[in-house]
Amino acid sequence: MCEKARVIVRMLQGCNSMTKLRKIHSHVITNGLQHHPPIFDNLLRFCAVSVTGSLSHALLLFQHFDSDPPTTAWNYLLRGFSSLLFYNQMLLSSSSRPDVYTFSFALKACEKLRSVPKCREIHGSVIRSGFHTDHIVSTGLCSTKCLRDLISWNAMISCLSHAGLHHKALSMHKRMEKEGVGIDAYTLVALLSSCAHVSALNMGVMLHRKACDVRCEGSVYVGNALIDMYAKCGSLENAVSVFNGMRKRDVTTWNSMIMGYGVHGKGIDAISFFREMVTFGVRPNAITFLGLLLGCSHQGLVKEGAEHFKMMSSEFCLNPNVKHYGCMVDLYGRAGDFDKALEMIHVSSCHEDPVLWRTLLGSCKIYKNLELGEVAMKKLVQLKAFNAGDYVLMTSIYSAANDAQGFASTRKLMSSHELRTVPGWSWIEIGDQVHKFVVDDKTHPESALIYSELKEVVRRAVLAGYKPEESNVTGPGFSDRCLGSSFHSEKLAIAYGLMRTPAGTALRITKNLRVCRDCHSFTKCVSKAFSREIIVRDRVRFHHFAGGLCSCNDYW
Repeated sequence: MCEKARVIVRMLQGCNSMTKLRKIHSHVITNGLQHHPPIFDNLLRFCAVSVTGSLSHALLLFQHFDSDPPTTAWNYLLRGFSSLLFYNQMLLSSSSRPDVYTFSFALKACEKLRSVPKCREIHGSVIRSGFHTDHIVSTGLCSTKCLRDLISWNAMISCLSHAGLHHKALSMHKRMEKEGVGIDAYTLVALLSSCAHVSALNMGVMLHRKACDVRCEGSVYVGNALIDMYAKCGSLENAVSVFNGMRKRDVTTWNSMIMGYGVHGKGIDAISFFREMVTFGVRPNAITFLGLLLGCSHQGLVKEGAEHFKMMSSEFCLNPNVKHYGCMVDLYGRAGDFDKALEMIHVSSCHEDPVLWRTLLGSCKIYKNLELGEVAMKKLVQLKAFNAGDYVLMTSIYSAANDAQGFASTRKLMSSHELRTVPGWSWIEIGDQVHKFVVDDKTHPESALIYSELKEVVRRAVLAGYKPEESNVTGPGFSDRCLGSSFHSEKLAIAYGLMRTPAGTALRITKNLRVCRDCHSFTKCVSKAFSREIIVRDRVRFHHFAGGLCSCNDYW
């Protein structure tokens, strides 16, 4: 692009009125740049889309373009005029093809006309063009009232769920109810999946009741989704109840239960279920063994984990992948058997995968193994796969070893790479609302009350035996208590849960990171002081706190 064109484009980007645009346009014409693509694009966009633009001027520009207008130009007119005339004209006379925005604007124009045949025609074109899974087009399809049948609602919910927009997926159900649209098995499976991801147990229980109302609970797919939801929301007893009530089961049914036991740290129960599965003639797959190995790792069942890892290939001809090897490295590492952990990495087909070395580094932190920690960190740097979390683990190891030089150099490296740690958050479901907290959060509307409640919670936790632990990430010789300098997100969630639920109600909290030792100790004492069961789902497993104890037996 020549300098003169660049200047004009910048002028157009800063334009805020038709008076200015006409002056710029005349300058464009005198310099013979009216057909310059970026200049034409900016001229047309302002006239067609801006609130201070002019649709008549946009049409004039469009009609005087000396070649076939691009798709973006058709989109500007379609959006500005909200008329299907331009959509039809584009299909008939242009070599430019519709994109996701074309279909989105065309569907909005359709809604104005209330033309069901045209809506269905565009819906067919969307499918033929391969855009039916696109988030923008799916939104447009569901927003068009003349197309809002159960199939389109299901497509939208499924799309949002697969995109990780779980809260939005769940909010769609409320909109369905308002518009009097019923649900079927497909709706339930998608919604239950989102409930599982955000630990929305109350919503999941309500959906279970609806499944019974519409007689979908007998579907193996709905049953599997219910088991998965209950297990991931911390209610294993309900997952077992659904399993026992299913007349028909498939491998996913069994896997959902075994994985549920695994993430809850119930390795022995997972193994027992596995044996029952084989007895019933159901052939296990890679997911089955992943659940088994997770359970063994979380419960410290080293011998049993090794036996089932070997069984995977010797008896069932299944090749382990990086997740299985990762479980084995974690199993040996958490047991302090670093020779076996290293051997497992080196014999694996994925020994260059950073997941294995990062897992080893985590175990080195537990046992303060500085020498092997440096080896794991060096490997991550060599693989160019290091992140802020790795450096935090390494600084913790240096701090525990009172190695001030290593600590300082690692912090300096972290700063030079401009690495930032992933912000920690926790959320808790109260009624049908999910409340999210971050460290030192002041954004909640009841923030002042929460901090006041937390002070009382801490006082009672201390009386029950809580002793705030010093953090080992600030460096040798410094004291930085998790409680004194900052309020971690799960502490805020616990305080809010105690405020807003009746005495004796279990609290269910979900975290995106592993629970720290201080918060683990704090939650044990809170469960004792307030006689509450507190179920925490962190990044890798569940912790069930009750009476001052945790289901992990402090092995995590």
